[in-house]
Amino acid sequence: MSAGKIIAYILAAILIFFGVLFIWATFSPSGKVGWLIVGVLSVLIGFGLIALASRRAAQPAAGNTTTLKIDLPGNVSLDSLKCKSCGGVLTADNIQMIAGAPVVTCPYCKTSYQLTEEPKW
Repeated sequence: MSAGKIIAYILAAILIFFGVLFIWATFSPSGKVGWLIVGVLSVLIGFGLIALASRRAAQPAAGNTTTLKIDLPGNVSLDSLKCKSCGGVLTADNIQMIAGAPVVTCPYCKTSYQLTEEPKW
């Protein structure tokens, strides 16, 4: 949430709060009709600010691109990754997420296979 939206929500809350107080004060024995007008205008402006702040800008369609960031636990040393078929050196560009699983495509022999994590024991 941007700072402008937060400020708009806070200002709207203040306007609505004081607007309700002005409307409530109108019905006291010494209340004036002017307080009712000020209270109603304040509440309407407060709800208008909420409506403006809650609007979202239209996001451009980015296609079906999904970025997945992986946080590796603990101390992880990355060795060079080699193809199981031909032994060619693979890079991070050769790994894609397909259906939630990491799949490697070798640029040399064009073999595709799913990466599996070997147990550490």
